[in-house]
Amino acid sequence: MPDSPAPHDAGGHDDRLSRFLLPEAGVRGVRVHLDDTWRQIRARAEYPDSIAHLLGEATAAAALFTGHAKVDGRLSVQLRGRGALRTLFAECTAAGTLRGIAQFDEEQPAPTGLSDLGPDPILAITIENPTPHGRDPQRYQGLVPMEGGDLKTAFEHYFVQSEQLPTRLMLAADGNSAAGLMLQKLPGDAGDADGWTRACALFDTLTSEELLTLPRTTLIHRLFHEEAPELLADKGLRFGCSCSRERVEAMLQSLGQEEAEAALADGTARVRCEFCGQGYSFTPEDIAALFAPGSAPMPAPERMQ
Repeated sequence: MPDSPAPHDAGGHDDRLSRFLLPEAGVRGVRVHLDDTWRQIRARAEYPDSIAHLLGEATAAAALFTGHAKVDGRLSVQLRGRGALRTLFAECTAAGTLRGIAQFDEEQPAPTGLSDLGPDPILAITIENPTPHGRDPQRYQGLVPMEGGDLKTAFEHYFVQSEQLPTRLMLAADGNSAAGLMLQKLPGDAGDADGWTRACALFDTLTSEELLTLPRTTLIHRLFHEEAPELLADKGLRFGCSCSRERVEAMLQSLGQEEAEAALADGTARVRCEFCGQGYSFTPEDIAALFAPGSAPMPAPERMQ
């Protein structure tokens, strides 16, 4: 879904990504607000409140990052660890669909925050863009050790390490909404000498409550009216999952024939998508066809589907 000219706020909130520019300061910005999208993601699993809060922030962040990166396919953020909290994952596609999930070690006490990722957690941001003629997608991934006690600090560190661009983030989530605001200095010498400093000083006056409750144009004007902000474009966001039977078949092939056949416990192998709940069933004949001589092997999924 291409960006569209930013319309007037028609009354409060919708699920939307908005891009804007502070031209004199040489700063670009992205604002994301999620209502129904976040509630749909939140309703698909039972999470402790603290982990639901983190997942809401990660979901808003995934959408924010598509506002400044060239994403024709999908962008995901993932935190991986070896503690009680194993994975925090959120994904946004170029079409504006979002999904997310948190995974735990069920043999350990329920996680309460990022510290439960355990020692040496990793933060990954991955972009997959389609290529012509149905070839495997181009995949770009940045990996850094996770630093900081919250997600915004971890992401700010990521951008300094991977892109060398000064970046500020605010993320917020509650039971009904998730939101984010991102500022980034334009590459090169755009803007006056202290433009970034001014923009950050204004950014620091924003509260989490304002980020969650203020309509788009109200928030941007209240914060940055002295910088004459230009609203560039926006796009709608919604819940959506990229699972498919073909992707599940690729996963089964990657397991190998013996393990795939072992899944036929009652004569049918059943796979359920953890993101959306969609179920896929395979008969013994379906499994045999995946490994029949001459059947083209599918590329194995490189991460959660």
